[in-house]
Amino acid sequence: MTAFSFRAEAKDAGVRLDKYLSERPELPSRSYLQRLIEEGQVLVDKKPVKSNYRLQEGNEIAISVPEPKELSVEAEQMDLNIVYEDDDLLVVNKPKGLVVHPAAGHETHTLVNGLLYHCRGNLSGINGVLRPGIVHRIDRDTTGLLLVCKNDFSHAAIAEQLKVHSITRRYHAIVHGELACDGTVDAPIGRNPNDRMKMAVNYKNGKDAVTHYHILEQLKKFTYVECRLETGRTHQIRVHMASIRHPLLGDTVYGPAKPAFPIEGQALHAKVLGFIHPRNGKYMEFEAPLPEYFQKLLVKLHI
Repeated sequence: MTAFSFRAEAKDAGVRLDKYLSERPELPSRSYLQRLIEEGQVLVDKKPVKSNYRLQEGNEIAISVPEPKELSVEAEQMDLNIVYEDDDLLVVNKPKGLVVHPAAGHETHTLVNGLLYHCRGNLSGINGVLRPGIVHRIDRDTTGLLLVCKNDFSHAAIAEQLKVHSITRRYHAIVHGELACDGTVDAPIGRNPNDRMKMAVNYKNGKDAVTHYHILEQLKKFTYVECRLETGRTHQIRVHMASIRHPLLGDTVYGPAKPAFPIEGQALHAKVLGFIHPRNGKYMEFEAPLPEYFQKLLVKLHI
């Protein structure tokens, strides 16, 4: 068990506990901290509180972070498309249909299983047993670039870049309808109050989310766009584009129940990923070509 302690200052008064803690680079991710709070591992003035507790000047905050458990996820040999790799991190081009980390219904054959084999277990442990090395994720049916951290040093540094929105993430997508011009969707995202399995624009309980979209090409009844993320909420591009009545082609969760073309999941590709290397401080940027299914869709939609 690792213990941390902090004392709230005058400038911290009124700040949510989870937000205050998430801004401490030495601590785990906000979602993990919220779990610790729920489990009673975070005390304010020696008493357990909720994540939304508003700090008061002088509050004594004590945190107990359990030691990382021994990994129970099995390593599996996979043919991974590694775009870049060094001692601190690697960039992988994820194919469609590959789940990033184990979860209910997907305990094996995930990217994490393949990474454990490829990296011989040398992955960061900040995000817990089931998500070693995973500092951000993309959906099962989204293709493209994903950054993986091999140690806690690089994980903490990349997590900080994600927090301040300095990482470059540009996605290519095909959306329903013909967009008139470029634009931005600035709308908070949270759980759909009517369906907990979905996300939604949620002004009451959502977290800030910003997506910029740029028209690459007008197609017949569809538009080929590039989406640039400022934030990285779950299903952000899918929810935001659906909220302006331009859902992604193939997205049967947030768009039409029957896809216009027989494809597996949404037409979304993480094309460009850029970040500052945590070890040498240099900016690095990578680009993944469109997958074959996406290219074929563009050809069909030109007809």
